[in-house]
Amino acid sequence: MSSSSLLDLRQTLHQNPEIAGEESATAEKILAFFAKLNPDQTITNLGGTGLAFIFKGKNPGKRSLFRAELDALPIQETGDPSYKSQITDKAHLCGHDGHMTIICGLGEKLAEQRPTSGEVVLLFQPAEETGEGARWILDDLQFQQIKPDFAFALHNLPGFPLHQVVTRKGTFAAGSTGLTISLIGKTSHAAHPDAGLNPAQAIAELIQDLPMLPEKLKNFALVTIIHAEIGSLTFGTSAGKGSLSLTIRAFDQADLESLIEMITSEAKKIALAEKLSCEFRFVESFAVSKNNSDAAEIAEDVIKNLGLDIMIKPEPFRWSEDFGLFSQSCPSYLFGLGAGENCPQLHEPTYDFPDQLIVTGVNVFEGIVRAING
Repeated sequence: MSSSSLLDLRQTLHQNPEIAGEESATAEKILAFFAKLNPDQTITNLGGTGLAFIFKGKNPGKRSLFRAELDALPIQETGDPSYKSQITDKAHLCGHDGHMTIICGLGEKLAEQRPTSGEVVLLFQPAEETGEGARWILDDLQFQQIKPDFAFALHNLPGFPLHQVVTRKGTFAAGSTGLTISLIGKTSHAAHPDAGLNPAQAIAELIQDLPMLPEKLKNFALVTIIHAEIGSLTFGTSAGKGSLSLTIRAFDQADLESLIEMITSEAKKIALAEKLSCEFRFVESFAVSKNNSDAAEIAEDVIKNLGLDIMIKPEPFRWSEDFGLFSQSCPSYLFGLGAGENCPQLHEPTYDFPDQLIVTGVNVFEGIVRAING
């Protein structure tokens, strides 16, 4: 298939975005594309709308997995490409349309020339943006059939030169989680606050204390307060409940877990002192994305042989990627592909995946396949 038909696929995907957990029509389009490629095995409804296509070699060998994301964002596109999103308030503003197209292009290469050994798994996961999809995939019993020896993924990166590969060994991107702490007391008349249990003081203390907790850790970690709410706009009533929402992030998975532990125990301690009950709700949890040194070596040899410019990033990225969960379960490698210095940032309403990256992405992934599976 020509690169122009990959271009058509990318632009069709761009016009028809679906958000996390709703990607069934997107999955149908990918399924139709692979029907022509005759993979040796197809797994559907993997972790919900997920798909896996398996290309097998004649000889035994390693199983390598390459991942793309199916979901778009719940944001209105304001750019004006000819293939602009046709769905109000939904758009591919993170480039998952491009990432899917790259994995489809890799599928074409594998259909033309099967691997000689082992198996290559092309995985399309749902709900990357919410940090749920990787967990759904790993928890699906069907995943046991495709549990890989190595897993690979890329993400396009605006702000870096077009086609530049951005990488590092060890942590590539932070782990993070959203947390809402709910404090429940008792309302009373505003003239008699002492007759109630108002969470205002506790929330004020948490706002002061929690962002300081990362200082107790050696590596980078961050607590960002994103939302607070106390009572209601009823001037005769002393508040009886409130909540505080924060984002917690760290470069090390153990640090992330101990920071969560510190935050929850601090909140319980303050709630107890104020005679409040306390509940926790975690959302959008992403594991740390960690690059395995063996996987990195294989990939970086390929990247050098392709003559691509490599930038070794001194610090991990502070954002998170759902691929991190794969990296916590098998040797993995996630790298960035520069989308151009003047490309709008990810999640901006004018962002559009640069189509020039399709061939670059396919070439890197095919090189990795040939290095591992022949």
